[in-house]
Amino acid sequence: MESVEGRLIYKKNLTEDLAIFRFEHADKSEIKDFQPGQFVNLGLKLDEKEITHRAYSISSSPFEKKYYEFYIKHKEHPTLGKFTTALFNLELGNLVFLQSPRGAFTIEDKKSDGHLDSRQMILVCSGTGLAPFMSYIRYLKNIGTRKKIILLHGVSFEQELGYKELLEKLVLEKNDLWDFSYLPTVSRPNERFSKNWKGNKGRVESFLSGIEKHESNLEKTLGFSIIPENSIFYLCGYKTMIDYVISMLSPLGFVDNRKKRNDGTFDIKYELYGV
Repeated sequence: MESVEGRLIYKKNLTEDLAIFRFEHADKSEIKDFQPGQFVNLGLKLDEKEITHRAYSISSSPFEKKYYEFYIKHKEHPTLGKFTTALFNLELGNLVFLQSPRGAFTIEDKKSDGHLDSRQMILVCSGTGLAPFMSYIRYLKNIGTRKKIILLHGVSFEQELGYKELLEKLVLEKNDLWDFSYLPTVSRPNERFSKNWKGNKGRVESFLSGIEKHESNLEKTLGFSIIPENSIFYLCGYKTMIDYVISMLSPLGFVDNRKKRNDGTFDIKYELYGV
């Protein structure tokens, strides 16, 4: 796939190994159209060799035409990532290579029969699995959606709650059209990077514990039971998190998009994300 030159125009370090990046086209042209949830292959020349690419979900809105935004963690396990090391060493103005957006982890606006899917969207993510959901949320806010949106975000430390201030602001903008809830949680609240944390504690899937009896903390927060008829789930993060959430939802009749019903319907869409 053909690449175009891009330029780093913004980098915000949230922690030593977590940052928000923005890249524009080097020639200042508009970025390519994309759907929320898609990704871009970002390219760098390592040791003056051929271009090496890595895929990163876009966290900006499709309505933002000046740049792509990415929410990236510097991978250290199982080995220190050579690509992300080079990426985090970039300075403003440095050039990269950008391929056109692609990917199928997009919003399901319609059911298999063509009717609009008006179910509430429950977005469950860990770490930088938040990235595609930031694009979802920004897009849905832009178009004035009437869907109820609930975002569950789990991290190890409070400092890793990227976009926290923006998301809290979006919660406060609730009105007749916009209905957004943000439920973050920290799994290591007693360590120094979380010393001031007063919110939810535990892994993100803990919000759904007890859902098979409709006794989950999420349902208590929402005030009603979660069933396939009123909710569609989007999951992004580690395989263990995704497998666990699916195992909790399956007894209630939820079906994931890799195992669609005979009529093509499903209630869970997921994407594995190395966070």
